[in-house]
Amino acid sequence: MIWRGRNFSLDFADGRSRLMGILNVTPDSFSDGGSFMDPKAAVARALAMIEAGASMIDVGGESSRPGSAPVPLDEELRRVIPVVEELASYAVRHEPHVLISVDTTKSEVARRALEAGAHIINDISAGRFDSAMLATIAHAGAGVVLMHMQGTPQTMQLDPRYDDVTNEVVGFLRERLAAAEAAGIAAEQIAVDPGIGFGKTVEHNLTLLARLDAVCALGRPVLIGVSRKSLITRLLGPDGGNPDAVRHGSVAAAVWSVTRGANIVRVHDVAETAQTLRVIDEFRQRS
Repeated sequence: MIWRGRNFSLDFADGRSRLMGILNVTPDSFSDGGSFMDPKAAVARALAMIEAGASMIDVGGESSRPGSAPVPLDEELRRVIPVVEELASYAVRHEPHVLISVDTTKSEVARRALEAGAHIINDISAGRFDSAMLATIAHAGAGVVLMHMQGTPQTMQLDPRYDDVTNEVVGFLRERLAAAEAAGIAAEQIAVDPGIGFGKTVEHNLTLLARLDAVCALGRPVLIGVSRKSLITRLLGPDGGNPDAVRHGSVAAAVWSVTRGANIVRVHDVAETAQTLRVIDEFRQRS
């Protein structure tokens, strides 16, 4: 399976997992909000994640935690573009294999980020919140991640309901794949994400993770983001407030995801996840 975009091509036939390091340049993200608001601190964090084993960095300037408020366009641009420019300059000179992803639902942020050197747009709305998003990605020839979410960040966890969460999520992703292709985005440019924690209960999330094969059957690379989410803290019970326990739980979820077919895991704790998946990948290649 190939994932292509402007200036990159990933072949997942080698069986290796890819790590996408999370870089939130926001004051209010649920795990690390406020830590990397300064562009220099953000770039330093990105370089540390690359050194630890991330082959993708996902830069986000608007929190999507439950109940989060939208960020004005100018503010999101102010947070994101200087970081992308600096990272792109560094990657061209020192780490040409590293891909820069931008987590946004705004087409203007996507356009400016791609002009600044980003390779991928990671859109939690799958192109639904901004009618120009899919055309913007198509025009740039970029890669895109289409994610499932029920509702919006403001409403998604109020009362999520499904008759069959797996079939409904897969059906949604199939429809968004078709919409993206109709907008001029080639199938090989698209990856999909079932949206763990986005408009889903703990039981919905566990069901999706158990049935990832149904998402993989769409035939596109699958990205999973479960790192440090409330699913982990709730499964840990009394240990859910312990950062070490949450880190270990997040690594365990990443291992489960790749053994069920995920190609990319989006994580905060890159070093621990990279070390663990390096061993898992060796086992998988020989199984």
